[in-house]
Amino acid sequence: MPEYVRDYPRPPRVEPVEKRVRIVFNGETIADTTRARRVLETFGAPVYYLPLADMRPDVLTETARNTVCEWKGTASYYSIRVGERAAENVGWAYHDPKRGYESIRDHVAFYCAPMDACFVGAEKARPQPGRFYGGWITDGIVGPFKGEPGTEGW
Repeated sequence: MPEYVRDYPRPPRVEPVEKRVRIVFNGETIADTTRARRVLETFGAPVYYLPLADMRPDVLTETARNTVCEWKGTASYYSIRVGERAAENVGWAYHDPKRGYESIRDHVAFYCAPMDACFVGAEKARPQPGRFYGGWITDGIVGPFKGEPGTEGW
């Protein structure tokens, strides 16, 4: 049954992910978990948060960048390096999230586009359009999505 992003709530909802979630960067698996959470917000593709404990710690570096979400709080950012390949500020986490979002504390979400692959179950996810959004699109998720042409005012 398809999920329509127009039906996702505002404020966003956090829910557990029943499928295995995996991220590959520079040919290596950097995260692999069956304990992910996803955040659903109106007109956005699901954003997948993976526990720090289920990631390779040797590839992550917390950076000085921070942003603020009105719902979740202050996000801290991470860069990744595997071998000679690096990607700056491609993951973010809420170390002290606001009330209602405690279940994503110390979980990291990643932009899909800079990765070799992001998997939800056996399916390779696609990045949500636009440079700002971190959602992952899979076949069961139906737009229109924030970030597509004409959605700048949403």
